[in-house]
Amino acid sequence: MGFSWWLSMIIICHLLAATLISSDTSLSSNKLSPTSSEFLNFAKKREVFDWMVGIRRKLHENPELLYEEFQTSELIRRELDTLGVSYKYPIAVTGVVGYIGTGRPPFVAIRADIDALPIQEMVEWEHKSKVPGKMHACGHDAHVTMLLGAAKILKQREKDIQGTVVLVFQPAEEGGAGAKKMLAAGALENVAAIFGLHVMPNIPIGEVGSRSGPFMAGSGFFEAVISGRGGHAALPQHSIDPILAASNVIVSLQHLVSREADPLDSRVVTIAKFQGGGAFNVIPDSVTIGGTFRSFSKESFVQLRQRIEQVITGQAAVQRCNATINFFEENAFYPATVNDGKLHEHFRQVVGDMLGEEKVNEVKPMMGSEDFSFYQEVIPGYFFFIGMADASLGQLESLHSPNFRVNEDVLPYGAALHASLASSYLLQLQQNVKVAEGMGHDEL
Repeated sequence: MGFSWWLSMIIICHLLAATLISSDTSLSSNKLSPTSSEFLNFAKKREVFDWMVGIRRKLHENPELLYEEFQTSELIRRELDTLGVSYKYPIAVTGVVGYIGTGRPPFVAIRADIDALPIQEMVEWEHKSKVPGKMHACGHDAHVTMLLGAAKILKQREKDIQGTVVLVFQPAEEGGAGAKKMLAAGALENVAAIFGLHVMPNIPIGEVGSRSGPFMAGSGFFEAVISGRGGHAALPQHSIDPILAASNVIVSLQHLVSREADPLDSRVVTIAKFQGGGAFNVIPDSVTIGGTFRSFSKESFVQLRQRIEQVITGQAAVQRCNATINFFEENAFYPATVNDGKLHEHFRQVVGDMLGEEKVNEVKPMMGSEDFSFYQEVIPGYFFFIGMADASLGQLESLHSPNFRVNEDVLPYGAALHASLASSYLLQLQQNVKVAEGMGHDEL
């Protein structure tokens, strides 16, 4: 046998190997390539949709505040048991973390917040909140339902998942920094990325909104007690008036944005609480004020905090008063929500495949805050809005309104997007690993 025969055999072997590698890659990519349309169609099936609606209405009737979500957590665990999904509980008091897939790396997380708000519901309907003074006025009941819907979708295709999807049911988003406590409890150990969503009443149903980079502001809260000396309102000279001092404090705090901040560096300082006095003719001993401050950068945030303290103590002193300030630093400081650029491209591709590229709205940064940002400080994360506006339903009220309503037609979209974002991300990671391994071999 001559050299030409050996050369021919080597070439044939290489061609066969290339064919096998190509075939293997094709099979891998086809395992979950139709997820977008398949998942959405599955979520829209009448029996699946009705199941999700039932869950959401049970949650809406029984709202629970931060770190009190015991019934909510029980419902979540009951549904996961029915689906055959393994989970850990409790995490961060009432949190639940489920697992679907191989149980091995890589890991990707999808998250829902589960707490309600201290708001009295004003919407009269069959499934109105049964708990006086408490309401799911921010759509977290829908978020929980959509994550359970994603679990149902993914469980149907568990054998095809190229890794593990971590389901994060997180308590205390509304001012309790539940995400921070979930991290401290190890909920995201070894997780490569995390996705989260929020219903939005001003984006059309079937559309989404987000952006790469800074998306939502970092936020903090503060409360100040300004103390003087009370007395008769007809004899102010014998008193030290804390109401006058507090008024000067509030006016001066507004200058921190209008006269100290770069106009291109978005910041907010708002006083939303003013309590003091109980009679028309009595100057009180003290006044309590409180509010929030927000910015997109840590530097601006730290500067605002320092100046708020200086202004309150300084202006109180000018009026002969004392001031004590509480910034609630344990739970109330939320970082800015900053979306990872690579995950943004992944998000656009998944949504484009499912809904069409024209359904992706590039939204402006907003001054609202979201404790999903704690996850993004540790691992790449992506947060987006999912629309539920429908002209046939009339105008939907804004978040945190006692008249807030959820358009339940949004549930299949959220469930399918959660499932598709997670499963396709794992598939992409596995393909990248195979490519890297292939490049590591020496060619003959």
